Parts: sequence; C-alpha cells; structure tokens
Amino acid sequence: MDSHPAASLSPSTGVDEWVEIALAELLRLPDVRRAGVALTEGGGRRLLFTASDRLRDSGLGWCHVDAFAAVPLNDAIRAADAVAGSLDELDPRYDTYVAAQDGTGFAAVATVPFTTDEAVLGGFVVYYDRPQPFDVHQHAELRRIAAELARQLGEALRQAPLPSVPRLVRSDGALVAEHRIAADPAAVAEARRFLRRTLDDWDVDEETAAHAVLCLSELVTNAVIHTTGGCHVQVVLHDGVLTSRVHDNGAVVTPAVVASHDAVRGHGHGLRVVEALSSRWGRSTDTEVWFALEVSG
Repeated sequence: MDSHPAASLSPSTGVDEWVEIALAELLRLPDVRRAGVALTEGGGRRLLFTASDRLRDSGLGWCHVDAFAAVPLNDAIRAADAVAGSLDELDPRYDTYVAAQDGTGFAAVATVPFTTDEAVLGGFVVYYDRPQPFDVHQHAELRRIAAELARQLGEALRQAPLPSVPRLVRSDGALVAEHRIAADPAAVAEARRFLRRTLDDWDVDEETAAHAVLCLSELVTNAVIHTTGGCHVQVVLHDGVLTSRVHDNGAVVTPAVVASHDAVRGHGHGLRVVEALSSRWGRSTDTEVWFALEVSG
C-alpha cells in the first residue's frame, strides 16, 4: 500500500478546510470510492458527519447522526480501535448497515478513529470497490493516516469551533439550529453571529431576534467564563415560540474571590437580562439553561 503524507494546514485553518483536505487524502487511497469523516459532539452522544458524496457548492453537507447506531464507524470511535472487513465479513454484526450498501458496488469498508492523548475526536470511513487484504501493513497505514489527520484536526479545532448544522426540519415541523461554542470569551461573538444568521434565515421579526441574540450572548458568556469546555447551543422555532438552550460542556471553574467593596463587576447580571427580555426561562439541569420568546406572526 502506497504511503503518502497528509496535506499541511495553515495556522488559520478551520474545521471545514480540514475536512476538505482529509476527504481528498482518503480518496487517494487505492480502490477507495467514497470517504466520510465524523466528529464527536454533544459529549459523544452524536456525531457530525459528512462524506465525499455530500459535498455541494453550498457547503460540506454536514448532518447529525446517532453515535449509538450499530454501524462500524460508531464502534470504531466508541472503542478507539479500527473496524474493517469485507461486507460479507461485516454482515453478521452489521446486517442493516450492510443491507444498505446493496447496489452501491462497494466490496469492503474500513473505519478508523481520530485519537489524541486526551480524547477520541471522531473517525473516518472509507469504502472500497475491490476486496482488501486488511493485513498488518494496511492496518498500519490506515492508523498512520488517522493519527496525522487527528493531529491536524486538533489544530483546526483550536482555531474554530465545530461547524454548525444550521437548519434541520423535524417531522413535527420544528426548525432546529445547533452550534458548538469554544471555551474562549472571544467565541461569544460567534454565538451571536450564528443566532443572527439563523433567525434571519427563519424570517424571525427584528425585535424578537434582537432580544434572543442578547439573551443568548449573556448565557454563552456565563458558560465560557465559568466552565472549561465551552458550550453547545440549540435553537428551536416551533408553533410561534423560539426556544434557545445553552448546555455547558465542561467542568465548573471555581471563581476567584472578589472583594465585597468592588462596585464594578464585569459579570453576574446575565440572568437578570434573560429574565427581563424573555417570555420565560429556566434551568433544565445543572448544566443547561434555556429561554423562550414569542415570535410575532
């Protein structure tokens, strides 16, 4: 199996650019006809996924997938170990998944996780149009590629948060937008831009949008200041009600002691703003705060 280095990333590379490089690199492997990458999200409960056949002029075609579905890529990520074989070999364990490949012309599949010293960041899947030996040399090459891509992915994640899946339509008609916010005070501005773009796309009235952006800004600010893992934002528009949830992803940071005579403090009033501007708000869990706004017709 030919060995080749992964393409280099610039210091400002984001996740989307990394994905384009990764998919191009994987498609260079002999006999590979399709490649996909998945990134862990929501504490590992789900994955962001895209593939070479999902690329469009409008973007990378990201979607959310259930991280617990019985497919080889999920098992590779969960176990931090490769899963590979011909479709016949995989069939006893992944019969539904293998049945879905009927008529595609694929003969074999390999999935390998992106691992670092700290965590499993996701993984890749490649589909072959010919049977593969999957011997020790091929496994070593796949792991080498995964290790290099994981290193570059870590660099990209330090530059920017995971890409959002900006618009999902649920079966009940609800519109849903989600975004991951990095553990960096500078990311609050990105949260505001994300929500503004989403509400503009949904034709939400200006007053409601302005109130929602301000409320979200306050909650995200609290999350990135007081926890170590950033936060996950979900926005839902359904039956004239806009609901936003901010879920803390990291451990709580013990605040520094502030002198009681300090009359000017930078934080601590966020929930008062949310209470004043929203129709209702609350705390779902210790790590999730939400607010709701009525949307003008």
